[in-house]
Amino acid sequence: MNFIKITEQDSNFNHLEKMSISELLTNINSEDKTVPLAVEKAIPQIENVITQIVEKLQNNGRLFYIGAGTSGRLGILDASECPPTFGVSHDLVIGLIAGGDKAIRKAVEFAEDSTTQAWEDLKTYNINAKDIVIGIAASGTTPYVIGGLEKCNQNNIITGCVTCNKNSPLSNTSQFPIEVIVGPEFVTGSSRMKAGTAQKLVLNMITTTVMIKLGHIKGNKMVDMQLSNNKLVERGTKIIMNELNISEDLAYKLLLKYKNVREAIQNFKNGN
Repeated sequence: MNFIKITEQDSNFNHLEKMSISELLTNINSEDKTVPLAVEKAIPQIENVITQIVEKLQNNGRLFYIGAGTSGRLGILDASECPPTFGVSHDLVIGLIAGGDKAIRKAVEFAEDSTTQAWEDLKTYNINAKDIVIGIAASGTTPYVIGGLEKCNQNNIITGCVTCNKNSPLSNTSQFPIEVIVGPEFVTGSSRMKAGTAQKLVLNMITTTVMIKLGHIKGNKMVDMQLSNNKLVERGTKIIMNELNISEDLAYKLLLKYKNVREAIQNFKNGN
């Protein structure tokens, strides 16, 4: 069966250069509106992946994202936001990009074409069977990502993926594939657009749900967040105020004392 990249098919729109700014914005927006619906269809697949991640992280495992270009950057973005949001270690969710950290800002030529480099990158973290690796590639054909997952499979490491083409080589390599079929891009082949948006939505769902299941949210509040700026200190103070029904001044003093929303609430309730 020939594999057809939907993400590379011709845009539903043509003569973009002849459109007014308003027309361009309206048409991009109309395409973007289809993305959450495509994600919705993939919820059963997303649930399967999250179930695996929760089990691994509950047993001292780690979550790795591997990707190239936009996909790699999105994985790094999601990983980097877990410590400040949920108070977890920087070593719990790790994003790797083809070409290394310099590729976060500037494209590294042909880095994504290596079938062996992802495994070398993972080995620097002592990857093992306790961990889980999610490959991210809109096309589902990126050699860096596929090669990495193939080596993980050979080493008894659970693999998943996020892609925007059905029955892609990446999906067929991954044990737990997530396929979000968003269709052709507004600018033909520019998968930073709908495909990138879909990947971002899925990654949001993955880490948010995982962290809730790991106990890092109380009610609907980020009680384990890092207090790394004034905005977050203010947010933490309000959470403590509302949870304990106390004054803002007392809530702020508790937060300064314990330097953690959860600890402040628990210690106050325990009479400390």
